[in-house]
Amino acid sequence: MIKLKSLTKRFGQSAVVEDASAEFEKGKVTSIIGPNGAGKSTLLSMASRLVSKDAGTVHIDCREIADWDTKDLARHLAVLRQANSITMRFTVREMISFGRFPYSQGNLTDDDHLVINQAIEYLDLTEIQNKYLDELSGGQRQLAFIAMVIAQDTDYVFLDEPLNNLDIKHSLQIMRNVRRLAHEMHKAVVVVIHDINFASCYSDKIIALKKGKVVAQGDVESVIQSDVLESIYETPFNIIERDGKRMCTYY
Repeated sequence: MIKLKSLTKRFGQSAVVEDASAEFEKGKVTSIIGPNGAGKSTLLSMASRLVSKDAGTVHIDCREIADWDTKDLARHLAVLRQANSITMRFTVREMISFGRFPYSQGNLTDDDHLVINQAIEYLDLTEIQNKYLDELSGGQRQLAFIAMVIAQDTDYVFLDEPLNNLDIKHSLQIMRNVRRLAHEMHKAVVVVIHDINFASCYSDKIIALKKGKVVAQGDVESVIQSDVLESIYETPFNIIERDGKRMCTYY
């Protein structure tokens, strides 16, 4: 389990994240929601040591994140950031193979290739594995990046806005695989996401931020409530039940 306690990050005089606490459990999908500028990505960055924290603690399996060796941390925690700008020309398979770097340092073994093959099959990328990334759609590229994260084979997976600029087909494909990662492979998957309905349908737990503070967290039923969402987003919501899932409509 990853435990965040009283995390705070300031830029100048402004607190981007303030006194935020949360837990990320293995076998569950945790979605982080909230308005633009709420501190979602900053919280995730502090939890993965990509951004330094000004106060608070992050414990991964009962060990403070500052005490982890970088190589060892990369074998426990994988992060897919919002911007993934690749200047060199790689095939899908080559891109996915980078997920094995914490283990092989670039010298791939038979075991590494086996894991890479499994990641390719898991996301149904076999037919395009030898295509170059610049030949693919945005959704296909995002699937390749997620396959790279799968190939890293960590207990904890952080995905920062993985659905950005994707169509509904690829968004659904990614969220279904996010849920599989947690439920079938028993990973703790944490997703920063703007689409409340995707969060509602595919999450086990939701954490809501507003102005840098955690204002709600818990299971879907406790957070996806009209009064809770209205206080977070300052706009009216209507909640409907469909096939056992809570859906939001706006008016």
